[in-house]
Amino acid sequence: MQIRRLGSSNLEVSAIGLGCMGLSFGLGPAVEKQQGISLIRAAVERGVTFFDTAEIYGAYTNEELVGEALAPLRERVVIATKFGFKIDENGKGAGLDSRPEHIKRVADASLKRLRTDVIDLFYQHRVDPNVPIEDVAGAVKDLIQQGKVKHFGLSEAGVKTIRRAHAVLPVTALQSEYSLWWREPEQEILPTLEELGIGFVPFSPLGKGFLTGKITEETKFAPDDFRNTVPRFNDENRRANQALVDLVGRFAQQKNATPAQIALAWILAQKPWIVPIPGTTKVHRLEENLGAVSVELTRDDLRQLDEATSRIAVQGARYSEGAQRLIDR
Repeated sequence: MQIRRLGSSNLEVSAIGLGCMGLSFGLGPAVEKQQGISLIRAAVERGVTFFDTAEIYGAYTNEELVGEALAPLRERVVIATKFGFKIDENGKGAGLDSRPEHIKRVADASLKRLRTDVIDLFYQHRVDPNVPIEDVAGAVKDLIQQGKVKHFGLSEAGVKTIRRAHAVLPVTALQSEYSLWWREPEQEILPTLEELGIGFVPFSPLGKGFLTGKITEETKFAPDDFRNTVPRFNDENRRANQALVDLVGRFAQQKNATPAQIALAWILAQKPWIVPIPGTTKVHRLEENLGAVSVELTRDDLRQLDEATSRIAVQGARYSEGAQRLIDR
């Protein structure tokens, strides 16, 4: 497995990480605990050193799973988790909360669930418009000084917020959506990250599974799968967006790879400080995803992909209206 450094920080991780959310939350029923532990440990065996979770996933259950799976392997891995949501007594998100005192309580609770004495990368999950980002960065700075956190990250933050936070405490990484079917970060985010020396961790690098080619017009999601609420996945938009999947599929055939591997290889080819975190519940899919590091895309390949995909207008918003309101601009 190749190693990458997130921006100009000293945080080095595997070129592809593992997004652990779907093992517990968001994409249908949670996997059986032992299955989740086995998958996470299988990732370590195959060279993955970067694991992503959050207190809101479950809630809490994903951090507990990741903590149990990685406890015997802690010295070999980097664990990222997140703060920034209120969680009600039913374990559901109940709005944003990035008040400094809340951040510090979340850190202590996450440390216990993760069975560790330090969080390698602590992201603000969503920007809280009611708390100045300088106060958020200051709270994480205190946690770093106390030895409870090593690095500070942001998620789905806009350029102004990134700059303000970075002025108080260096931001090691931004985590936001980025893939062949969501390229908006190329406009302002990527140039800003490059200028400031901040790493980029794309989530949903396979378009929430769509770019794998395994989701068709007939696919039915489980009732608790959040993709049921995503406009991009309604029947009409799925039909329209199939053109992009077909294109990636044809390209994959030429390169003797799978569509998922092309989608991930394309991301890896953009910048050396980008580390995607695809998720999966199956070991054979994990191996397929990790195989993307061996897929070489030449400049000509990348040019052809860019030209071909630019002619396809992806249909539908990437979030429901409610979730879209949480995105910082």
